[in-house]
Amino acid sequence: MDFVLFFLAFYPLSVISQTIQESGSGLVRPSQQLSLTCTVSGFELTSYHVSWIRQAPGKGLEWIGEIQSGGSTYYANSLKSRTTTTKDNFKKQVYLQMTNMQTADTGVYYCARRHSNKRS
Repeated sequence: MDFVLFFLAFYPLSVISQTIQESGSGLVRPSQQLSLTCTVSGFELTSYHVSWIRQAPGKGLEWIGEIQSGGSTYYANSLKSRTTTTKDNFKKQVYLQMTNMQTADTGVYYCARRHSNKRS
């Protein structure tokens, strides 16, 4: 039986007391859904955009998508049909859901705050 294996970056990203912490299960069967949570502190989600990024074994970083400070979302064309990003500003959490996971989705998944709240 095949599995989609993904590792989450469990170390927090810290910049002047600002942290980002991801959480979620580490193993998903093919065709099942992946659900990840990114909890932030030290900054407001209403002021910054948050992106989801992944890295397959032996490959470079791949941008999955982004949720902007105002709630607008953007996704990689290759993933947008099965990807949803939402957020809860009060809980300071950003959520990633990906449906129909496949072995090709195996990798390390990261969430990251954009340096600026302006999309470029």
